[in-house]
Amino acid sequence: MDKTILHLDLDTFFVSVERLQDSRLKHRPLLVGGTSDRGVVAACSYETRGFGVHSGMPMKMAKQLCPEAVVIKGNAGTYSKHSDMVTDIIKEQVPLFEKSSIDEFYADLTGMDRFFGCYHYASELRNRIINETGLPISFGLSGNKVVSKVATNEAKPNNQLKIDLGYEKPFLAPLSINKIPMVGDKTYQVLRNLGLRQVKTIQEMPMDMMQRVLGTNGAVIWKRANGIDNTPVIPFSERKSISTERTFDKDTIDVIKLRGILIAMTENLAFQLRRGDKLTACIAVKIRYSDFNTYSKQLKIPFTSADHILIPKILELFNTLYNKRLLVRLIGIRFSHLVQGNYQINLFDDTEEALNLYAALDKIRERFGDKSVLRASGLGAKTIGRMQNPFNGQPPIILAHRKY
Repeated sequence: MDKTILHLDLDTFFVSVERLQDSRLKHRPLLVGGTSDRGVVAACSYETRGFGVHSGMPMKMAKQLCPEAVVIKGNAGTYSKHSDMVTDIIKEQVPLFEKSSIDEFYADLTGMDRFFGCYHYASELRNRIINETGLPISFGLSGNKVVSKVATNEAKPNNQLKIDLGYEKPFLAPLSINKIPMVGDKTYQVLRNLGLRQVKTIQEMPMDMMQRVLGTNGAVIWKRANGIDNTPVIPFSERKSISTERTFDKDTIDVIKLRGILIAMTENLAFQLRRGDKLTACIAVKIRYSDFNTYSKQLKIPFTSADHILIPKILELFNTLYNKRLLVRLIGIRFSHLVQGNYQINLFDDTEEALNLYAALDKIRERFGDKSVLRASGLGAKTIGRMQNPFNGQPPIILAHRKY
């Protein structure tokens, strides 16, 4: 049976939510993201794009390009709430769907044509989302995920597009090569240096030529350019790691501040592990200096989710990486090699009081929020915390006010 895959994308999601909150923002140029000079644009309205503004660019540059834009810090909790509203509607109407990000969904509608008509069904779903949430949303419908995603991007803003079976290549052919998912800035530049401009040119090339230029990725890009993709819709994807990082408004050499933030990060991620009944066996620390040189180091450890084991190990890694003569721009930590399991008691080092303390602190955090209890050394790290359990099957939320 031929596949029918639907791709749904909430248009300029953060901007749309802000406009729902304040109608005075409608039709005005709007930037959502970090408000300091080090901030990054998480989302921008269509009104700003004519000035050359795009998501991911430094907020300072965006404000220079479009000085009349309204800048909003944003709220991850509010965005999560509206995303959940859309998710609930899709969950109610679609038998198999994948939430690939806070504002993006795939659904497998294969076989529904014989009962209802996939395009008609998708149209009704889109109209229901718009009517019940007030959020604009676009969709693409085709035989696979890649073509449907490209179709959605071509349909925007707030529209829909169906690509019939067998018309994938003619649809993709006239598009720019950077419209192909997986072609980022660097790959785009490599292909442009070869004289490639349109997808049609890639379609006419032999696949092995793309492989010689880009390796394994070249074969994948060639297939996508030809509308070939067998990736299934996956309703749940197990997380293999969790991480957090902090970019400073001003580069710093304050080692006490750096250590305090690392302790707060470790404490929070360890809580997330226990919250999801997970253990980590590999930890890593990342430091980016003011010259943008970035260094990281990882360490394998026995499986654990305990603060008193993880914090000393993280600080040990930090000490081996830290160069006192250089200003620090960013620090971060990551826990990987995650497995299901609860903290194993160490018969020699752990006490009943310590284990009971962990349980009590976690209970307080579950009820009152991640930052309701902190070590004194981590009190300066005010922005470290999560809005939800990272192991609940939902994709990670991109915090609009966090700088990357």
